[in-house]
Amino acid sequence: MTVQRTRTVGILIFDDVEVLDFCGPFEVLATARPNGSTNADDPLFKVVTIAEENRVIKCVGGLLVQPHHTIADHPALDILVVPGGQGTRTQRLNGRLLEWIAAQHRAIELTTSVCTGAFLLAERGILDGRRATTHWASVDWMRANYQQVTMRDDMRVVDEGNVITSAGVSAGIDMALHVVARLYGAGAAEWTARRMEYDYHPPAASTAF
Repeated sequence: MTVQRTRTVGILIFDDVEVLDFCGPFEVLATARPNGSTNADDPLFKVVTIAEENRVIKCVGGLLVQPHHTIADHPALDILVVPGGQGTRTQRLNGRLLEWIAAQHRAIELTTSVCTGAFLLAERGILDGRRATTHWASVDWMRANYQQVTMRDDMRVVDEGNVITSAGVSAGIDMALHVVARLYGAGAAEWTARRMEYDYHPPAASTAF
């Protein structure tokens, strides 16, 4: 476990992003505190949303979200969360956004995805030679289209060192709790899950580093 410090997390959002894909990790990481702490001034993470443009984002289901920053003006990140949703079908063809993701990956501590956010990582080779997962309905599609990636359909969270992928929608909560546990210890993750009243069961044998 590394020395405790506050890390900055950027959560990418785009039109037709799945709401729980980004709000689940946001809730976990914004809630996380050192084990047992209730001090609002003692966060483990500073969490911001980032979009390509400074405009309201229309999520799956019609939720409207104003991002904190754009890909041109965000603070330096330690962790990136790339969520999924129907919008990834369009964004996997968005060269500007994909290059931004690739540039962040080269500079930051952890690159993570939820659900079909894995498409965007795979498009720039970030998952090549690694195990990964995504929503169960997209595993076979990824196997056919990204043959350098070893897709797993039997894991909720797959940790490959500086890249962590998770399965669909609610699995992003487990992924974020895994990040808390990995960086700050199991106690911090367990406290965060309890604070959220979330039935958390750490995934077994998800790591390979």
